[in-house]
Amino acid sequence: MKTEDQGEDRIWTQLYQEANEEAAKEPILASYLHAIVLNHNTLEDALAFHLAGKLSGPSLQPMLMREVIDEAFLKRPEIGIEFREDLKAILERDAAAQKYVEPFLHYKGFLALQSYRIAHWLWISDRKGLAFHLQNRISELFGVDIHPAATIGKGLLIDHATSVVIGETAVIEDDVSILHEVTLGGTGNMTGDRHPKVRKGVLIGAGAKILGNVEIGEFSKIAAGSVVLTDLPPHCTAAGVPAKIVGRPFSDIPAYAMNHHLHKPEED
Repeated sequence: MKTEDQGEDRIWTQLYQEANEEAAKEPILASYLHAIVLNHNTLEDALAFHLAGKLSGPSLQPMLMREVIDEAFLKRPEIGIEFREDLKAILERDAAAQKYVEPFLHYKGFLALQSYRIAHWLWISDRKGLAFHLQNRISELFGVDIHPAATIGKGLLIDHATSVVIGETAVIEDDVSILHEVTLGGTGNMTGDRHPKVRKGVLIGAGAKILGNVEIGEFSKIAAGSVVLTDLPPHCTAAGVPAKIVGRPFSDIPAYAMNHHLHKPEED
């Protein structure tokens, strides 16, 4: 349970222990937990096996998909850092998540994001046909459409994830939290660099639409259901259709706090 470069991998150690305890507690799931987690020696091995099983299909067999994922992990080891930070983000920010094993096995936001990371590696390796194939599979499986050319940092939480759309030239920096039905899209009549740039620490509420090559300043918050069409400065709260600045977040890092109020709760 050690990675080659990191010594003890505490997340993998904890996840492995959780899977072992769950297998003992729920025998019906024991074979599943052994196949996905307990039969492996590293988090990379377990995730590669898990994603290969999910992403494979009639046109791409599991062993071939596994080879692609293993190659991605080998040639771009940063992916391992990124998905560990994504797991930590889920446990720290999602009140429903109590163990690492839960999002690793079942959360489609986490699984879609890690599948995107493989597709993105294929894209920057000029294997765009296979990258597009994975984009399609991710959309079919998880209801999440992320263009493989998009640039996404680490420590990302995509909570629930259903109907999230992230366009080709979108940029999402580290430590961002995104709720379901969020779109980072174009305006439909532009070419080239046409998608949003979301800076670090931003919180984007459910159903928000950010359209065009606009910049969302670091540590800002966008209220649920808002439509953002213009740049937003750092440390602001925006709400409405079209969105306007209505104040400031109540915490220094809105993505961590996950506070969606537009005013303090005690003022309700």
